[in-house]
Amino acid sequence: MSSINNTIAALELAQIGWVVPDIHTSVKFLSNALGISFPEPEYIRAQDLDMTYYGKIVAGDWLTTQTYNGGTFIELIQPLSGQSMFHDYLAKYPAGGTQHLAFRLPISGFEQVVHDLREQGCTVISEVDHPIARMAFFDTYQTLGVATEIMGITPEGWTAIKQMEKNR
Repeated sequence: MSSINNTIAALELAQIGWVVPDIHTSVKFLSNALGISFPEPEYIRAQDLDMTYYGKIVAGDWLTTQTYNGGTFIELIQPLSGQSMFHDYLAKYPAGGTQHLAFRLPISGFEQVVHDLREQGCTVISEVDHPIARMAFFDTYQTLGVATEIMGITPEGWTAIKQMEKNR
């Protein structure tokens, strides 16, 4: 059995996820100060994604936007109401911050990596089974200081990623 660091080292860093108290202020800062542009934030409901929170689908909603910059996606998330790992993070850190790092691989290897992390004692906080990717968010706060998202990208997902990278 490998360690969490070895498991993650074999994957590609895909995304930095920031949870923020005001997404519009964050977008404005990143756009003006650093020249990073974002699409208009979207309203997301956990229930619409069948996103679990500790194994159950619960009411939770947030605003999110994502951009591709320098080889990595930057995602901003502003929790609105309900429950989710994003709400938990902002409750603990009201100023916001880097909440998760996402690592991607082809969908064919997703189950093995998720199994390996579970075997190493990592708890799943949330899961999503989306047409472009299966995602599992692990509680790696004590080990890495952030949550870890594993993204198993489907063939449709690789097409979407290439399109997002091209639209930068």
